[in-house]
Amino acid sequence: MRNYSLILAIILFLFSNFSYAQKQKKDKTQPLDEISISGLKWRSVGPALTSGRISDIAVNPDNQFEYYVAVSSGGVWKTTNAGLEYKPVFDGEGSYSIGCVTIDPNNSNVVWVGSGENNNQRSVAYGDGVYKSNDGGKSWKNMGLKNSEHIGKIIVHPNNSDVVYVAAIGPLWNKGGDRGLYMTKNGGKTWSNILSVDEHTGVNDIVMDPRNPDVIYASTHQRRRHVYTYVGGGPGSGLYKTTDGGSSWNKINKGLPKVELGRIGLAISPADPEVIYAIVEASERKGGFYKSTNRGASWEKQSSRVTSGNYYQEIIADPVDVNTVYSMDTWMHVTHDGGKTFKNVGEDFKHVDNHSMWINPNNNNHWLVGCDGGIYETFDAANNWDFKENLPVTQFYKVAVDNDAPFYNIYGGTQDNFSLGGPSRVNTGHGITNQDWFITHGGDGFESQVDPENPNIVYAQSQYGWL
Repeated sequence: MRNYSLILAIILFLFSNFSYAQKQKKDKTQPLDEISISGLKWRSVGPALTSGRISDIAVNPDNQFEYYVAVSSGGVWKTTNAGLEYKPVFDGEGSYSIGCVTIDPNNSNVVWVGSGENNNQRSVAYGDGVYKSNDGGKSWKNMGLKNSEHIGKIIVHPNNSDVVYVAAIGPLWNKGGDRGLYMTKNGGKTWSNILSVDEHTGVNDIVMDPRNPDVIYASTHQRRRHVYTYVGGGPGSGLYKTTDGGSSWNKINKGLPKVELGRIGLAISPADPEVIYAIVEASERKGGFYKSTNRGASWEKQSSRVTSGNYYQEIIADPVDVNTVYSMDTWMHVTHDGGKTFKNVGEDFKHVDNHSMWINPNNNNHWLVGCDGGIYETFDAANNWDFKENLPVTQFYKVAVDNDAPFYNIYGGTQDNFSLGGPSRVNTGHGITNQDWFITHGGDGFESQVDPENPNIVYAQSQYGWL
């Protein structure tokens, strides 16, 4: 009897161990769930020696120490001390890709964000519509147009905050969606499409006459990207004007090239709103820089100045001098004669690839410029630049880690910046600094890999196939 009990006990012990082992094996194959990763916390490890691609800048007109930065692949950031500190204010929302940001001119606590980058490169990310904050970026609400995917600009009526205009470029890789110029009369509760061309054409840019908010100019852009090609223009692209707040529109292409047009950037001169500028992409190399001195009734070509329509085409008019206009490009250009001639602005010790610009209306030598390397500020019209190195929005394509000890290192390639490496931790009291990061290859950086047995052997890529 004793032997029988002993054998039974051994069998039960072996069976329980087998069941436990099977359960452990099964648990290892199960994916991580929300509970198992809820205790993990993110921490920033850098780098800060470079930043990332900026889509737009919105400065509080009542307090220039406060402004918002829209990042192409990094959400929205806010500073209240002129860039000494930036804080992310959009991390909990549905899109990390931002095309534009606008402050309500009647209430600086009301901020509008258009998600989805406003360029047409292969690598751009899409968004999920329009967002609104009523408390200076502390909280946000999605206000619709979720199928727009890419938004170029938002304008709030200067006398009525319930009236808002949204330039929806529309999906890049598909037709249809929320595409065209949308208007709300109730603060975003409902939207009406007030300017629509076709299922392949959206609205790229809009400007409003500062003397009369019922007068609006809009540029439409027909574009479509495929795996094998990019269609950057067509018969849908053109210029339109309304004098009744969007109830009716007239096409204003007189004087523009009589060929298929591409992306068109607009600027209305604050110094003289009779003057409107347009930088026009066109087929047959007939594009250029155009000027209207009669509120868009006709256009006259000033020069052959154009930029890449899938990545630039933004122009900004000087608030004081009607003849001075800035053209965003790889190297930023400026004209002082209404577009007849252009020259480079000084960009020594500054990253190139420029996309956005704010000019202080009270001091037109003071600028903020957003480029692929982050935010730069100048107080002397580009003679000297201050890099805002504390905006950590570097756009990594891919990361890799090594097996080094005591702390592993992180490597990666970045968009329009370097291939880099840096430590995951350091054993100093001050934490990881810029000096701990190092450049492994030039830009654009792409993929990096490390020898699994020798952490000193690192492979890095850069553009045009360099390894």
